[in-house]
Parts: sequence; structure tokens; C-alpha cells
Amino acid sequence: MRQSIVNSNVLVIGGAGFIGSHLADRLIAEGANQVVIIDSLFIGKKANIKKALNNGAILYVDDAENQEALGYIIENHAIDIVFNCATKPLNYSFINPSNTFLTNVLVLKNLLECQRQKKFQTLCHVSSSEAYGSAQYEPMDEGHPLDPETPYAAGKAAADLMLQTYVNMFDLDAFIIRPFNNYGPRQNFAGPMAGVIPLTINKILENEQPEIHGDGKQTRDYVYVEDTAEMALNVFPFVSPGESVNISTDQQLSIQYVIESIENVMNYQGETLKKPVRTADVMSHRGTVKKLHTLIGQWDKTPFKEGIQNTVNWVKAVKEEEGV
Repeated sequence: MRQSIVNSNVLVIGGAGFIGSHLADRLIAEGANQVVIIDSLFIGKKANIKKALNNGAILYVDDAENQEALGYIIENHAIDIVFNCATKPLNYSFINPSNTFLTNVLVLKNLLECQRQKKFQTLCHVSSSEAYGSAQYEPMDEGHPLDPETPYAAGKAAADLMLQTYVNMFDLDAFIIRPFNNYGPRQNFAGPMAGVIPLTINKILENEQPEIHGDGKQTRDYVYVEDTAEMALNVFPFVSPGESVNISTDQQLSIQYVIESIENVMNYQGETLKKPVRTADVMSHRGTVKKLHTLIGQWDKTPFKEGIQNTVNWVKAVKEEEGV
């Protein structure tokens, strides 16, 4: 039987990032004995884990691609459970494709080697629906082929396959959760790494025109980030070693609908710029929640417009605090 998160020492790789910081908060609330965070702060921010640090979490500003540093931290804190959220964003694929790919692979390789050496017990690897590529059928279940379209997604797919082979060969307790498109507070809203939802919110706040790339008919399955953190902990006891489970809402929202929803929430009355379609843009994503429901039953997802309003409020608060 898998060790409970309660009273365990838990390491979150990439724990100052978007999803990782919410996971850290949930782990503390769940009753973990100690939450340790490793983050290079490539895109993560200390501000994201202010609450976690105030509640006793420990931060190492280090790079989990360094196996010696990773191994030292795991042994020094007698880590029982690891959540791996380490990644470089999909947008970074367009700037440094090889590094984006390698980060996904190298960090997981290091973790699997530590686990093979029995330095910790359980690994929950956070993958991405991008590993599936564009939908070959919908809704997309866990058996959907891995057909990535970017180096980011290829790194995720390669890491997933590596985990499964290590489980098969060395009988490790490691499994995969595969979130679909997350949004919500703490997602980067400025610069080339920004996500489309917070970027659009920021543009409107800056009196700039929001943008749609292509015809806006591309679809995504958007999941509110706090729901993802909650589901990750809920499925933790139940996913078998080597298996994966989608974290999705079983809905399709077009990019045009997403942008219009933000404009409605923010009472934006201006024009929306049309831009050329992005290279290697996934055209259609909708995940099935059948396996998720089989493991943990039905769950109440955050309504999309409520999640948008929460995100707008967060971006406003950050900008006010920073005096931007």
C-alpha cells in the first residue's frame, strides 16, 4: 500500500512555479510532515510560495538537472514522496527547443535513478496533455497515442515513456498525472513565457488590444489550477505504478470563446487583433475524465468564468503590489 502524504516528507520539483506552488500549498494543508521545494527560478517565483514558506516549507534555489544536488537534498531531508513539476514552458520551445526538451527528460532521469537507488519511495510525475499532440479522437483517453508537435511536448512524451520503462524494469512506485490546459493565479502574465489567459488579461489592463492567433477555432480543455492540485492529491493513493491519469474537465473551449470570456469579465469593448496562426499549434484538445472518475468519483470543477474572474483579480493585485 502506498504511503500516505499525511506525515510524509514531500519534495516538489519546480515547486515555485505555476502548478507546483499550488501543489505545495495543498500538501501542507493535507498534513505533510515537511514540504521541500527545489526550483531554479527560471520561471518560478518566490512570491508564488510566500504562503508555503510561511507555513514551514523549505526552498532550495537549485537545478534538479544536477543529480548530485538533487540526491543530496533527497537524502538530507529523508524524502518519502516526490512530485515532479519541473519543466521549461512550451513557449520556450520557440526560443531554445533543445533545452526545453532536455529539461523534461534530464530531471525525470535523475529522479528515477534516485528512486532506483531507494532514496525515496513514490514519484508522481506531472506530464502534460501536449504529449498527445492534436486529438486523433475525442474525448482523449489515457490510451491516446503520444504524438507531440513541439520539443516541449516531445520532452514530456519521452519522459513519460522513460518512467514506464523504469517501472517495468525496476519495480518502482512511479506514476503519471497528465493535466490538460491549466489556468489561474500564479501563471506568468508578461513576456515570452506568458500563458494566453493571463497575457490577455494583462494586455487589457495595459490598454492594449488582446490577440487571437489563427481563426480562434483551436480548442482546449481548460482546468483551473487549484482543481489540478486537488485532483493530484486525490488520485495519489489510487494510480497504479506505471499508469497515467488525465486531469481534465471533459470540455472543449475554443480560443475565441476564451478570449471573449475574458473580455466580457473585464468589460472590454475594444477590438481584438487577428494574428497569424502559431507554428505547431495543437488544433483540438478534449480529455475524458472517465478514468479520473473511476478512481475518485465525481468532482466539482471550478466554473470557467469564476476561474477567469479569480485570475483577473490576481493579476490586478500583483500589478498593484509591484506598482506596475
